[in-house]
Amino acid sequence: MKLYQTLRNVGKFRTFFDFGEREVAHWFPGHMAKGLKQMRACLKSVDCIIEIHDARIPFSGRNPVFHETLDVRPHLLVLNKMDLTDLSNKQRILKTLERNGQRNVLFTDCLKQRDDSIKKLVPMVVDIIQNNPRFNRDENINYCLMVIGVPNVGKSSLINSLRRTNLKKGRASRVGGEPGITKAVLTKIQVCERPIIHLLDTPGVLPPKIQSVETGMKLALCGTILDHLVGEDIIADYLLYSLNRLGKFSYVEKYDLQEPSDDIQHVLKSIAVKLRKTQRVKAITGVGNVTVTVPNYTAAAYHFIRAFRKGELGQVMLD
Repeated sequence: MKLYQTLRNVGKFRTFFDFGEREVAHWFPGHMAKGLKQMRACLKSVDCIIEIHDARIPFSGRNPVFHETLDVRPHLLVLNKMDLTDLSNKQRILKTLERNGQRNVLFTDCLKQRDDSIKKLVPMVVDIIQNNPRFNRDENINYCLMVIGVPNVGKSSLINSLRRTNLKKGRASRVGGEPGITKAVLTKIQVCERPIIHLLDTPGVLPPKIQSVETGMKLALCGTILDHLVGEDIIADYLLYSLNRLGKFSYVEKYDLQEPSDDIQHVLKSIAVKLRKTQRVKAITGVGNVTVTVPNYTAAAYHFIRAFRKGELGQVMLD
């Protein structure tokens, strides 16, 4: 590790990521626009909004459209995937969010079978609702919540975790590792008995225009934008840049490198060799076409990205 720290100090690694002329594809398909319209239509029956976001990017990528159109209800921000996140600066994150008007924040790991944080959610929501006017729902003793967020941050996992914790029941919403699983606002799903609480699951909705290429790259790295829209090679390069910048060098040992590297081609070649990810291609030579075996860089990039998303490369804070 001393060697790694020395390499950082002598400026071996990039201090910024060159996006060049790249643009992150805007991904706002029809089901997102339809879902946002349905969310607005359901607001009259909603007591509290639960916005769920990836804890690795607590500031980047939160959809401003939510605040413009759904901000008429009390709001709880759930930062999920805390098990993948470096929370050494948790208090700084909370203070920054509070300065931006977000006082109700809960960190969770919804895929964990027993997540103590999930037990805090119902009391927090009840307290938030009771300290805010309910308008036309004052006499209703049941509560209705709406879960919102960008794609693939764990909305359905949160619902299933609440059902498992409070009702001892199985999952009610499909869960997937790619964005776009939930296509429309579903019917009410009960997640608690005392008090009676129902949740509305909603499709993940990205802003029609992502504010910057770097924000888009962080969203892509965390799996909220389909990989092929950005490119696995670019995402893998940004991942390498981010790991080196943060001093997270576990990839060196995992992929049998001699030392940390800032060269994505070198890293992907090492990954391909270790995992035996190769492909046969035709090469033109002076004696005709021959078939040669070369490293499969695309397969290596795919593995590198997914290792990060599973937490195999260490806990990371990208913001």
